[in-house]
Amino acid sequence: MTDDTGSPSTIWRHREFLLLWGGQAVSELGSQVTLLALPLVAVVLLGASTFQVGLLSTAITSAYLLVALPAGAVVDRKPKRALMMCCDAAQLLLIGSVPAAQALGVLSLGQLYAVALLSSVFAVFFSVAYQSYLPTLLRRDQLMDGNGKLAAASSFAQVAGPSLGAGLVAAAGAAGSMTADAASYALSAVSLLAIRTAEPAPATAPAGGRPRLREEIRAGLRYLLRDPILRNSVAFNGTANFFVIMVETLGPLFLVRTLHLRPGYVGLLLALGAVGGIVGGLCAKPLARRVGTARISWVAMTVLTLPGLLIPLARSGGWVVLFGLGWISWTFAATLSGISLVSYRQAVCPPELLGRVSAAARWINWGTLPLGALVCGLLGSVLGIRATLWLAVVGGCAAGLWLYFSPLRGMRDIPLGRSDGALGAAA
Repeated sequence: MTDDTGSPSTIWRHREFLLLWGGQAVSELGSQVTLLALPLVAVVLLGASTFQVGLLSTAITSAYLLVALPAGAVVDRKPKRALMMCCDAAQLLLIGSVPAAQALGVLSLGQLYAVALLSSVFAVFFSVAYQSYLPTLLRRDQLMDGNGKLAAASSFAQVAGPSLGAGLVAAAGAAGSMTADAASYALSAVSLLAIRTAEPAPATAPAGGRPRLREEIRAGLRYLLRDPILRNSVAFNGTANFFVIMVETLGPLFLVRTLHLRPGYVGLLLALGAVGGIVGGLCAKPLARRVGTARISWVAMTVLTLPGLLIPLARSGGWVVLFGLGWISWTFAATLSGISLVSYRQAVCPPELLGRVSAAARWINWGTLPLGALVCGLLGSVLGIRATLWLAVVGGCAAGLWLYFSPLRGMRDIPLGRSDGALGAAA
């Protein structure tokens, strides 16, 4: 069935979208396998120390700090589908090099660091190009439906990926399980190659030349820091991510070495976090209607995150479930708060600034990840894993105070008009 323009009336009949969606669904599932397997390779096969695991997590997340801001400008100047296929090919070689090196007996921590760093760079460029490429395939009125289906696939991957990874680790070993991720990048590249829709040529520079990249970045940062709600939101996200990455980094070490949990079960326990995110997404609308979109943002992060304090209380045996319960509370609360805060940013930012403001927000939000990973490696080596986890969960729960001490505390609902109106309400 098609509309008057000849496009499919439902994207489930849209061949090009289904190729993109299917390839990325498989690729994200594979990426979740590597997210579990890579630190297990370091811990189980190479005997990495707490500090070395922290360095590995730093390498995995450092691209957010290094290239998140300029990636948007680069993507706008290149054919997006070709760029995505190049990123897939590079990821295939990088991820595939780990099981190959392990089979040859030459695998080292140095290689893991290099793979983690380069893979994160290609992942950032791919994600920016991916979001910009979707409007090439879908009409404007189909974009929300398309983004919803892509988000659903991502959430499913976060639930199923660790479980699949746990099974692959048990069957093929930590390094061998990464072969599945390498194969998923090959499938993603093939699906992109099969798309027949012509992509518009990248925009050419105007007669006066392109604005300097530094000036474009500065404009986005200036707008972000001027608005009190946006400013406190990125401060909250940056602080929360700093401490959350500490828990994510030390989690496998804590479960394997302190609680003596078998590596194959680690993924099953960590998958509970994605379950909390899915439940939070389903509950966000009714809870926001009952409590208020502004109020739920700070209540979620100051009250509903408190069960996260259960994480370092976990013990061997049945008490290991405390880790999962604490992790669920964090992802549930973060999803509730994030939906409201992102909606505010999308509503108040002028369209011509939204991309740069979003890029600036991501740079701050994600830029704290490598810093937190590095700090957790240092603290874990000095204080021990459980003590560092206590610092991380207390800091993560306290991050919500950025929202509590903001204009949001005096509102029931987040203003979704122009930014000037929000600033007036805040005053």
